[in-house]
Amino acid sequence: MKIISRNVNGIRAILHKGLLDFLEKDLPDIFCIQETKAFEHQMPIELKHRLLSHHYTWCWHSGQKPGYAGTAIFRKTTINDVVSCTIFEQTDMFHEDGRVTQIQFDHPPVTWGEGNTVLLNIYFPNGGTRADGTEMLTYKLTFYDHLISYIHKLQSDQKNVIVVGDYNICHTEIDIARPKENENSIGFLPIERDKITQYLTDTQMIDIFRYFHPTQTGEYTWRSYRGWARDRNVWRRIDYATISSKLIHQVSHFHHRQDIMGSDHCPIEIGLT
Repeated sequence: MKIISRNVNGIRAILHKGLLDFLEKDLPDIFCIQETKAFEHQMPIELKHRLLSHHYTWCWHSGQKPGYAGTAIFRKTTINDVVSCTIFEQTDMFHEDGRVTQIQFDHPPVTWGEGNTVLLNIYFPNGGTRADGTEMLTYKLTFYDHLISYIHKLQSDQKNVIVVGDYNICHTEIDIARPKENENSIGFLPIERDKITQYLTDTQMIDIFRYFHPTQTGEYTWRSYRGWARDRNVWRRIDYATISSKLIHQVSHFHHRQDIMGSDHCPIEIGLT
């Protein structure tokens, strides 16, 4: 099973920047996107036709504000053990901006062990102060606390968990190109980095990339459009996949697809057996 996750920074904006060709070539079993910046009825018709022609169905969560945030999960209908999709309409922290979509595998591969498996696709808050002066770091940290509590609930129900998305935090110094210059920058503040540590520790989830590459440098997923950041490799690793420890040995590969253009984020790809 191939799962690809990507912050597309606007599903309509990226459509003609290689998205259709990317989908046609890769045809992931599951494609999770963040920052759709569109309601479901605004999905480009070209994308809809392409998805239907390859037997995809989808779960779309746009929240309440037009042109902002939003997540979606596209999955091949041949994965017939996915029977439920949740968009958290009753959970304000997750629903207001359409930040979370979820699907559940009721009959996962036998190698995944006992219990159902839940896949969460999340666009975490940025946490930067808004133009009107509203402080958002507290909201961001609280969002993480809500997620930790929710994963605990899933785990208490004997569910395995996979969380993909834009986490909007660089965890360690090797996850950012210039740590000293950014130690007071949103996304790399000590309190944020501690929150990632708390998330991994409290839930016993595993950062897949760091599991396989604990000291690897120069592997990033986001770069600013400004200042030729791509050419200078001035990136940050903020797009992660974390997984229940019981499933880590089912991961066959993990890639940062830095060759794929069209957004300020590159896709991440996870293989599961």
